Amino acid sequence: MQPKADIMDAEGMRRALTRIAHEILESNTEDGSLERLAVVGIRRRGEFLAKRLAQRLKEIEGIEVPIGTLDITLYRDDLQERGPDRATVQETDIPFDVHQRRIVLVDDVLYTGRTIRAAMDALIDRGRPEVIQLAVLVDRGHRELPIRADYVGKNVPTSRREQVAVLVTEVDGRDAAHILDTGDTT
Repeated sequence: MQPKADIMDAEGMRRALTRIAHEILESNTEDGSLERLAVVGIRRRGEFLAKRLAQRLKEIEGIEVPIGTLDITLYRDDLQERGPDRATVQETDIPFDVHQRRIVLVDDVLYTGRTIRAAMDALIDRGRPEVIQLAVLVDRGHRELPIRADYVGKNVPTSRREQVAVLVTEVDGRDAAHILDTGDTT
């Protein structure tokens, strides 16, 4: 499928993640909050964006932020509709206690909010974070749940027949974000 529009190239993604890292630092510097900060990426592309954010935090502030990866497959509210053959569970790797942590949850695209709801449920099943903040590379609108991002790389108004595709080097061989026209309104 050919992109309808380019949203970000590799340099745009790098700048957006650097800006988000600065915003995270500004929001989490009170009362030793940085010591309790951790970054958790939602599988698949969110995990790589989370690693990049943690690297930016280290470059800017010199702090090592724990990084985790979260698989939300079993927490999705459309699991029945997708069918068991499409429910491939991957590993969740959170090598730290989430209790009383300031968790920055990272995903590539914020759309209906259902993925984030599932991710919050999965996180809370592991403990009680002090706070969960949300960082997304692209917010495309069309929320179905009352969820908003604390940190956004770019707001991109879309129609429901469009899709936002974020590409990361680790999976796709390059960094970019595009709008695709699916022709489907569901």
